[in-house]
Amino acid sequence: MPAISIIIPVYNVEKYLRRCLDSVLGQTFADWQAICVNDGSPDGSAAILAEYAARDSRFVIVNKENGGLSDARNAGLPHATGQYVMYLDSDDFIHPQTMEIAHFLASRDDADIVSFTYDRIYRPQLMIRHKLGLDTDGVVPRRMHKKYNLARIPTLITDDVYAYATERAHNAFNPKRKWLIKHCQVWKNMYRRELIADTPFIKGILFEDFPWWSAVMLKNPRVTIAPLPLYFYVPNFGGIVLSAKQLRIMQSLCAGLQNAYEIYRRQADPYQMRQWSENFKWYFIKWAFRKVRWLDNRDDVAVARKCFCDLKKAGVMDNPTRSWEKKMRCEICQFIKEC
Repeated sequence: MPAISIIIPVYNVEKYLRRCLDSVLGQTFADWQAICVNDGSPDGSAAILAEYAARDSRFVIVNKENGGLSDARNAGLPHATGQYVMYLDSDDFIHPQTMEIAHFLASRDDADIVSFTYDRIYRPQLMIRHKLGLDTDGVVPRRMHKKYNLARIPTLITDDVYAYATERAHNAFNPKRKWLIKHCQVWKNMYRRELIADTPFIKGILFEDFPWWSAVMLKNPRVTIAPLPLYFYVPNFGGIVLSAKQLRIMQSLCAGLQNAYEIYRRQADPYQMRQWSENFKWYFIKWAFRKVRWLDNRDDVAVARKCFCDLKKAGVMDNPTRSWEKKMRCEICQFIKEC
């Protein structure tokens, strides 16, 4: 049994895959297994995975038909035997001490989740270089070379994840700003395997992290927050704003909202429901509704109207508390014409 199982979905990433896998091989913590889920990738990714598995038995290859990111993560979890689980997207990479730090803190604090963050300098740097027509593939983040002293890592330990997890915009005046678990990307945390074993990702939607993270928070995990930039996120330079793409994003957000709301309606106590609504639900409603402006044909608008009508009927938009939430609800009701 390895200490950590890291699940890596792989699809059409031969350009970045070696860098990702090398960042796992380069970990200062050796007790891991990497479960690489080949999600029916048609490029040369399978050959690269086979190469790494032949070099190191800690790489476990799972081959499956293409089913999307959620399906690949779900397929990888049954193969995880580690006490803890991490997720790594195959076009991204991690700091050499990521596993060492996360496992040290989890063991020290008996934490169910260790939360870190991503390098917020690296991503804008790549975006600027892309706009200038400069190379982005060969850029090595300066923080990749930073060495952390385990005894001096700043941390906050909490049994109330709702007090720190949020989708709100970053507020420089918030005294808890340093400790906020901002957004709900699944790859910014390490999880105790038993905590997430019965919580699958929703197949076939985008932004599947949101309903999944919402369900995990309901389990009241003990969390250690270490605001270190250990994850290096590579942006998508496509910048697609096509109507069909925006419609799929909106549909995915609405599906995630309905799924998470139903779970909270049945299981959450008043505090959990209030915190989730204020810090997550209404921000995702706003994000979904903003996509309507990109829809450029009647059919797409009709689909959008039905999505928001379904949200209203399910009660997802009930009980707004802040003024902007009430205004947003009125705008949506006007858009759907009260169904």
